[in-house]
Amino acid sequence: MELPFAESWKIKMVEAIRKSTREEREEWIKKAHYNVFQLTSDQVYIDLITDSGTGAMSDQQWAAMMVGDESYAGASSFFNLKAMIKQITGFDYVIPTHQGRAAENVLFSYLVHEGDVIPGNSHFDTTKGHIEGRKAIALDCTIDEAKDTQLELPFKGNVDIKKLEDALIKYADRIPFIIVTITNNTAGGQPVSMQNMKDIRCLADKYNKPVLFDSARFAENAYFIKTREEAYKDKTIKEISREMFDLADGMTMSAKKDGIVNMGGFIATRKEEWYEGAKGYCVQYEGYLTYGGMNGRDMNALAIGLDENTEFDNLETRIRQVAYLAERLDEFGIPYQRPAGGHAIFVDAPKVLTHVPKEEFPAQTLTIELYLEAGIRGCEIGYILADRDPVTHENRFGGIDLLRLAIPRRVYTNNHIDVIAVALKNVFDRRESITRGVKILWEAPIMRHFTVKLERLS
Repeated sequence: MELPFAESWKIKMVEAIRKSTREEREEWIKKAHYNVFQLTSDQVYIDLITDSGTGAMSDQQWAAMMVGDESYAGASSFFNLKAMIKQITGFDYVIPTHQGRAAENVLFSYLVHEGDVIPGNSHFDTTKGHIEGRKAIALDCTIDEAKDTQLELPFKGNVDIKKLEDALIKYADRIPFIIVTITNNTAGGQPVSMQNMKDIRCLADKYNKPVLFDSARFAENAYFIKTREEAYKDKTIKEISREMFDLADGMTMSAKKDGIVNMGGFIATRKEEWYEGAKGYCVQYEGYLTYGGMNGRDMNALAIGLDENTEFDNLETRIRQVAYLAERLDEFGIPYQRPAGGHAIFVDAPKVLTHVPKEEFPAQTLTIELYLEAGIRGCEIGYILADRDPVTHENRFGGIDLLRLAIPRRVYTNNHIDVIAVALKNVFDRRESITRGVKILWEAPIMRHFTVKLERLS
């Protein structure tokens, strides 16, 4: 008999979590203005708001933290991190930052200017915010098939090559670079194929444009290339990662995802011009060049995390847990972005809450209902996150409206996954009775989903 699949790690430390009552949750979410970001952590039973900075570090990472070098300049921990980044990516120039959005802020302060157009595949919230905050345009060139959540396609995160070339012709000198998000979070944690990256590189060379990777989940993307592209089935994750980065000129990374640290990020590039242009902004916004926004101990932990998480077993354990949640939702007939993504399940909210109009934000409504049901905190990746159009100031309803259930790395067991699935089934079973959503009482002009205040309609 074949042995069942088991995790590639064992549990060494636990943290207590508390169940709450429905009455408590109704009071808490109301005080939070129906925005789950405003809940306190002790008001949450199972926290799926993000996989960013919420993973469990390994014993080797904790050991590395104990020998972190906290020198202001020239810390050995920086050179440990730089060497690991160079080994995985091939990039010579590294600027550490405190997280991914800081990396974007530093690099985009040099690269992005008013009137620029940045084509890419479904720019995530901070990326779009840093572009539009500089009065530039984030142009989505994702393949149209990504909007069909029930379509089974192995690389739904891909850039549409025709859309990209049309943009390169139309906007020409207004495009400072092409950005590719691996994996594509906004489209449902969907990967980008190696072939698509090669096609992007060919276009970039044809029109003399550099390519930047948003690389928060590059290792998960490499896993999908290995398991879904025949030519890569015998290659290691590190070999695939290196081939991916050979197709780019630089990267930004929120290391809180595939680096499995609680805080950290970086810019890496082969372009000395980008490094020289961005490093002054690092000193201005983050800190000196050999620590940026990071402690020495965190740089040490990140170096180990990048090494460990570019191994197949570690990624397989993580991604199979996401797939297990998908299997449970399949049992209940709950629609989600198919196939299952690398870091999360993205439930297709308008297909669940069919009576809630788009103007009342179905995904946010489903997020609230799941929290009320069982104290499970997900996150809306949809119409509220999309912000308003900077020209018309109208809500952007053109994308997909999803409830993201992001699974922290090495944190929850499959028993927790079962609780999540059944809680969502309970909401799904009473979906016909949910006919109203929420309305916005107050919102910030950019990245409003973090602080928006809502009212529940009845």
